[in-house]
Amino acid sequence: MTTNQTESNTSKNNTLVPIAIIAGLFFIFGFVTWINGALIPFMKTINELTDTQSYLVASASYISFVVMALPASYILKKIGYKKGMSLGLIVMAVGALVFIPGAAARTYWIFLAGIFIQGAGMTLLQTASNPYITILGPINSAAKRIAIMGIANKVAGGLGSVIFGAILLSGIGGIKEQLATVGAEEKITLLNTMADSVVMPYVIMAIVLFILGLLILKAPLPNVTAQPIEVPKVGHKTKTSIFQFPHLWLGVFALFLYVGVEVIAGDTIIAYGIALDIPVERAKFFTLFTLMAMVATYGLGVALIPKIISQAFALRISAILGIVFSLCIVSTSGFISVLFVAALGIANALVWPAIWPLALTGLGKFTERGSALLIMAISGGAILPLLYGSLVDNKKETYIASAITEASATAQAATFGYWILVPCYLFILYYAFWGHKTGSKKN
Repeated sequence: MTTNQTESNTSKNNTLVPIAIIAGLFFIFGFVTWINGALIPFMKTINELTDTQSYLVASASYISFVVMALPASYILKKIGYKKGMSLGLIVMAVGALVFIPGAAARTYWIFLAGIFIQGAGMTLLQTASNPYITILGPINSAAKRIAIMGIANKVAGGLGSVIFGAILLSGIGGIKEQLATVGAEEKITLLNTMADSVVMPYVIMAIVLFILGLLILKAPLPNVTAQPIEVPKVGHKTKTSIFQFPHLWLGVFALFLYVGVEVIAGDTIIAYGIALDIPVERAKFFTLFTLMAMVATYGLGVALIPKIISQAFALRISAILGIVFSLCIVSTSGFISVLFVAALGIANALVWPAIWPLALTGLGKFTERGSALLIMAISGGAILPLLYGSLVDNKKETYIASAITEASATAQAATFGYWILVPCYLFILYYAFWGHKTGSKKN
């Protein structure tokens, strides 16, 4: 065995445990994030909301990344990655406990506050773990490591969506029928009973998160540092500002759009199935379809990147598939259309793993700040689902005004809303071909 092979094997062994620990963290916030697909129709029922209002569940979670990303970056500089991850888990536990008074009062803004606090904790976790796993090894294989994180994240998301779908959506169809026929007092009793069903799951979640927050302090996580900025050639200036990296800023916007389309694909699919008059008993599993598609594609990413395909090539294929599947959604109907929404998981899986290393390449001492900006891009998950919900509500009113039945108007409007995905994937395609190279000649 050569010296280089020995060093390579030693390096792999040294990173194996940290990769497993960070994968565990991705599992945790995957579980918490992807239960939104079940929470949206649940909150819509117990709080009697419109489609647009119900998608504030996703907005409350993802808007916290805008508010907390830069403060999280500052906190991590002060206390380090390990303590930052611990603090993030404990903050998430506090957010879970807020669901108790939310259920007692059956007040939407209290639930949203709990979701926002959990999002703040996840921001700390994401701001620490994403750059950590990106620079833990060679930058050209970062997408492979992040794809492994994605598998952990989406497997957890699948479990979360199934478990919380069973807890929160069980019998929701029958309850809706009852709500339409009972008196005011009985209606309040039914809704209060339904709201109480979130208490025990979130108490258990809070306990687990708090314990993990303490355990992470003992975890063997080595210190890592980003590669330095390349020494400038004669006649070129040294980078002195984060604004001198246009490929980063374009990457932030691409990631903003990506998170938005990923959240739409995962969080709207259950409500979409219900809108198409598919029974809740079947529809509650639809988020799992999306996540299974993502996990399978992550597996391909682990096998193919960087030995067979580059990170940029993976991003190009993903964007093209996103455009194709989006057009198929709006061109079909019924369960076939739902399957194309689930297929977006294939298109989405490698976008996050590919954009991170492409956007962080060459940032050197600006890596932490660049990472914070990329984390802020997660706010796309707060804004684009709301735009989707608004499109659906407005189109539904238009259809109803043209004498279409409400059920048919709801189904057609829900399908029409997916047009919002097409321009998003077009920009991601631009970044995959040209955007990530912008300014590279000056670097």
